[in-house]
Amino acid sequence: MAKSKSVPLTEFIKEVETIVHGTTVTTNAVLTYSGAKTGLLTTKGLRDALEMRRGIREEQYNNRYTNVKPLVPRYLRMPIEERLDYKGDVVAPLKESDVQESLKIFKGENIEAVAVCFMNSFANKEHESKAKEFVKKQLPDAYLTVSSELLPSIRFYDRISTTVLNSYVGPILRSYLSSLTKKLKDIGFSGVLLIMQSNGGVISPEIAIDTAAATLLSGPAGGPVAGIAYTSIQGYNDCITIDMGGTSFDAALIKDKKPLITTEGEINRLRLALPMLGIVTIGAGGGSIGWIDEGGLLRMGPQSAGAKPGPACYNQGGEKPTATDADLILGYLDKDFFAGGKIPLNFEKAEEAIKKHVADKLNLDLIEAAAGMYQVINVNMASGVREVSVKRGYDPREFPLVVAGGAGPVHACMIALELEIPTMIIPRESSIFCAAGMLMSDLKHDFVRTYAVPFDKIDSSTFTSLFSEMEKEGTRLLSSENIPEEKIEAVYSLDMRYVKQYHEVNVVITKAEKDEVDLDSITKKFHPEHNRLYGYSLEGEKTPIELINMRLTLIGKTEKPKFIEEENKGEDASQAKKGRRNVYLPSKKDFQEVDVYDGFKLKCGNKITGPAIIEQVNTTTFVSPEYSVICDRYGSYTMYLKTRENEILGRVLK
Repeated sequence: MAKSKSVPLTEFIKEVETIVHGTTVTTNAVLTYSGAKTGLLTTKGLRDALEMRRGIREEQYNNRYTNVKPLVPRYLRMPIEERLDYKGDVVAPLKESDVQESLKIFKGENIEAVAVCFMNSFANKEHESKAKEFVKKQLPDAYLTVSSELLPSIRFYDRISTTVLNSYVGPILRSYLSSLTKKLKDIGFSGVLLIMQSNGGVISPEIAIDTAAATLLSGPAGGPVAGIAYTSIQGYNDCITIDMGGTSFDAALIKDKKPLITTEGEINRLRLALPMLGIVTIGAGGGSIGWIDEGGLLRMGPQSAGAKPGPACYNQGGEKPTATDADLILGYLDKDFFAGGKIPLNFEKAEEAIKKHVADKLNLDLIEAAAGMYQVINVNMASGVREVSVKRGYDPREFPLVVAGGAGPVHACMIALELEIPTMIIPRESSIFCAAGMLMSDLKHDFVRTYAVPFDKIDSSTFTSLFSEMEKEGTRLLSSENIPEEKIEAVYSLDMRYVKQYHEVNVVITKAEKDEVDLDSITKKFHPEHNRLYGYSLEGEKTPIELINMRLTLIGKTEKPKFIEEENKGEDASQAKKGRRNVYLPSKKDFQEVDVYDGFKLKCGNKITGPAIIEQVNTTTFVSPEYSVICDRYGSYTMYLKTRENEILGRVLK
């Protein structure tokens, strides 16, 4: 291998055309309650909506379950006399003196951000617009979010919570991105900087600052995008992505090359109603700590050892047993090759931690305890996959599993066996999976308008004009981000429900159905979608349907990095074999000596029959006895049940 040449940063940065950046600064601010000091202007009588929420107790039978802490304390939630009815007609005019007095209090309290959210402002933004002007005059330096601009849709708690979240993290993101853009400019970067959103798309830094809440789940959002790319090259339209890192485990489902989107997301139990990828995150990672609960049962996580002190085997002072410690004891990790040998692992420390905190308490030997830890965390992660599949009406056995994260490939076989999934794809870039997905993302903007009306009473002109209004706004935004009109793609959808239901069903419609207001065609889509999600349809009963929201997603297509295709070198993988070692096989509940392969020496077409280990500097893959692996044309590993070999080989190597 040729020796890489060192290039000064100032020269390297000039060759970079695009930087896509995913950030957790807004996420961390909410999780740690370290956002900006925020004031709220809201309709008189509704200042407690942040605490009352939608009146649903998350744990119905737990009388000790405490309410979520609001981001704005009550004394900074200012009641403003004004009222609009559901149509947007003025019931009580805006009392401007209330706004001015509230802003004086904000000024005295050194407020950094202001959120404005009035009842029914989605139907008429007049009162919020007036309040906005007062804020700009009296607090010109404060970050400002107006609900009718950010989220003009029905459901007051969803809107007020999202508006407050946006203001709470806005100054943090503004400071961070301003500093980042300045530093990039100072070192000579003249390309395009894009920021990852929670919806799987990217936006310019300027728009990200205005809609800061759209970045709250920016970190893992690149994963599903990468999953589409890695499965599409093998001809799949659907997949489930899983990403197991040091602290958490993320799972997402992709159907017809589109990640599932939700507008009922939460972060730290706070409602976020902006469109976001339907990612389920649980506390299960390499650093997840094993512990015994009050009932004497072994648990894994959600507590994590973190990066420091980390797992006990890192030898940095950690004393609690973690998933990584169990992986080391069971032979999945090589103590002398972790991170390519840069981080030697301490077997004795892992042994001591597991024995003291798990084995002795459960009266088990060391191997039984480590195997138990491995099994429990695998079952936890399989439950996370069920959340994004079975609970949404999909059978996980029909989806290939795309495995990512530094720890994911060690556990992938057991998760797949638990769910009876026959096929897995493990990218060589699995440890930087989300980063790879960010480079494959398009620019994306979401818009919503509430139009609550019985479906058979829809006014064609209103329906058409609302979509047209959103299209003009979105085209203007994408134009400001240098996206030509021919590269803009529109996705239209409607939130619909049977009359008086609590939840809506989002139904994607075609441009023709939108233009022609084809209600019959749209209705025929609604009933089977409702049946898939909830297990029943009322089509036969002719139950009336109502429209709640109209949604538009405008996508600005970007150039994607291309996969480099390799020549088929045949099944023989002997050139990549680097040795043998004892590995614990869960199906046999015993150790067996297996072949160990160097992942970077595997070539297209090379086949490995489990049990085996594939090692890379950035991750390790455990191949259980039930599976075989073949290296595909693009360097990824396709792992499949041995009973499905003929079907898989034809797809991978065609």
